[in-house]
Amino acid sequence: MQVADLLIEIGTEELPPTALFTLMTAFGNGIIAHLDRQQIGHGDAQLYSTPRRLAVIIQAVAATQPARETQRRGPALAAAFDATGAPTPAAIGFANSCGVAVNELTTLTTDKGQWLIHQAVTPGQITSAALPDIIYQVLRELPIPKRMRWGAGTAEFVRPIHWINGLFGNQPIAGEVMGIAIQPITYGHRFHSPAAIELTQPSEYVQALREHFVEPDFAVRRQLIQQQVNQLAQSVNGQAIYPEALLDEITALCEWPVALLGQFDSAFLAVPQEVLIETMQKNQKYVPLFTATGAELTLLPHFIVIANIASQQPDVVQHGNERVIRPRFTDAQFFWEQDRKQPLATRLPQLDQVVFQEQLGSIGERARRIVQVMQFIAAQLKLSPALCERAALLAKADLVTQMVGEFGNLQGVMGRYYAQHSGEDDAVAIAIEEQYLPRQAGDHLPMTAIGRALALADRVDTLTGVFAIGQRPTGVKDPYGVRRAAIAVLRILIESPLPLDLKQLFTQSAATFPDSLNAATVVDEVFNYCAERLASYYLEQGIAVDCVDAVLALGITRPADLNARIRAVAQFRTLPAADSLAAASKRIGNILKKAPAVANQTDDKNAIVDSELLIEPAELALATALQTLTNQITPLLAIGDYTTALMTLAQLRTAVDQFFDAVMVMTEDLAIQRNRLALLAALQKQLFRIADISRLQP
Repeated sequence: MQVADLLIEIGTEELPPTALFTLMTAFGNGIIAHLDRQQIGHGDAQLYSTPRRLAVIIQAVAATQPARETQRRGPALAAAFDATGAPTPAAIGFANSCGVAVNELTTLTTDKGQWLIHQAVTPGQITSAALPDIIYQVLRELPIPKRMRWGAGTAEFVRPIHWINGLFGNQPIAGEVMGIAIQPITYGHRFHSPAAIELTQPSEYVQALREHFVEPDFAVRRQLIQQQVNQLAQSVNGQAIYPEALLDEITALCEWPVALLGQFDSAFLAVPQEVLIETMQKNQKYVPLFTATGAELTLLPHFIVIANIASQQPDVVQHGNERVIRPRFTDAQFFWEQDRKQPLATRLPQLDQVVFQEQLGSIGERARRIVQVMQFIAAQLKLSPALCERAALLAKADLVTQMVGEFGNLQGVMGRYYAQHSGEDDAVAIAIEEQYLPRQAGDHLPMTAIGRALALADRVDTLTGVFAIGQRPTGVKDPYGVRRAAIAVLRILIESPLPLDLKQLFTQSAATFPDSLNAATVVDEVFNYCAERLASYYLEQGIAVDCVDAVLALGITRPADLNARIRAVAQFRTLPAADSLAAASKRIGNILKKAPAVANQTDDKNAIVDSELLIEPAELALATALQTLTNQITPLLAIGDYTTALMTLAQLRTAVDQFFDAVMVMTEDLAIQRNRLALLAALQKQLFRIADISRLQP
């Protein structure tokens, strides 16, 4: 079969930088998926992207689809020919519909009879003929939330398309997509090399672009930026520290990256460095530089900008960026000075003028609700009531400062600075910042006790309130960040750990809302919503869902205790005895459900085993082993050592197996039957003290 390399490139206006990598991946994978769907063989693929293009090169693509054999069944043989052997109208009609004569049909014999059939071989479609439609379908399927039109046409895409480049081997792909003719032409850098570049085969693509000041490989471009940034940082004895997302965004903003070192007036360093960093990274996409002072990093009056041009006058580009950053820093300096002219606490009345949510009231009302929940948490954890109340009261005060109004991501951070400047206790100031931790998946948790308490109170209020107004997230919509809040609450309670009852927290929170919301009615719902998040939380840690289900089945509402039990069950299920005891637990449950007076058998008062009625060696052995192990695990459960307790219970395996092999539970002697049911009920009670192990899968 003939094969050739395939190049497809879509040239556009500048694509959204934060979406470029996703678009590149979806475009390349989409082309491959459509080739697979049409059974067109191919080799490996290499994906490319720049701000102005999405491209893929796929090796060894088959020139044609494989031929397809088709079989069409017609009338039964008995109905296809008359007594003389002449074809009936049914046979003639079937042959005509297949486009052949009756004598070209064949016969199929099955266990149900004989049939006329038509067999044909349909040659495979030529790949090059299928490619325009494949490209069109892939462009339509890309994950683009909002499409745009351009010119007088009706085509829609994330940005206007300027060219479509297609080569299959050394042959241009004939056709058009979205009204644009496919041509074997690409374009270099917008300024360095704007003329069209003609290609004769896909293998020329990468080198041709590099010769015309475009690095098409996203990963290579990213690495080049890293190398240049590190070199410039070292030139001023600094370190370039930045989030990976910033590097990805910068990579998506340039085709020919050139790093330049800029500087700013060191007087601006009097402004909190978080503000300067936010300005450089978010607004300008600059890389800030730091110097290590002991364990802390101090911002240097330098930054690195990645230009998308190899200028003959780099100093002009450098000075231009320095001029751009100065007024932004000046504004930040002004906000900093103005905000500190009044103590943070004096801003509290302003919070009543800011609406949090129409049904949930103002931010001031929310702050007062959080204060009440904090009072409860402080009592539970034996924290300073005064400090907890003060932290909760001031938690949202920085939202009405000029700095946070300009830099929303610095809420909490600026609250800490302004609280410290106002003379608040350090524990209060730190808690104001830590209330927002963790900010995203994988982020660290609050380090201080009051910070953890405030982070909990804040999110518990959000969760209770959102559920109370019927805004539980559905599908991909989660405007109040409920999923993130639920995971944060669980992480804080589990990983700190804190011995708080989550359902009790929601109950306390519900009491702080107006009676008109009936918040108390959603306590179970919001708790269950959080519990549902545990499955994915533990799955990421390699703990199976059935381990989580086995513990949740007991109705435990303290996440820290849930965690200890789940981890113990996960370790227990690796033992050889786990499957046997899980199966026995299921069997016991079924027996007790079907047995007479089942409800009483699991009652502590009625499930008393009479040793005088234990007549079989196997039931005597089980009763003895159960009593011994119960005495051993009771003190273990008291200190929360669930792992050792389950390992101890695993020793029951032999006695349980022998009991079911040798003892008839539902004997005709009712006294003995009830005693054996009581023994099983006692066994089940012990097995369920940590988790419902009957839910464990083999």
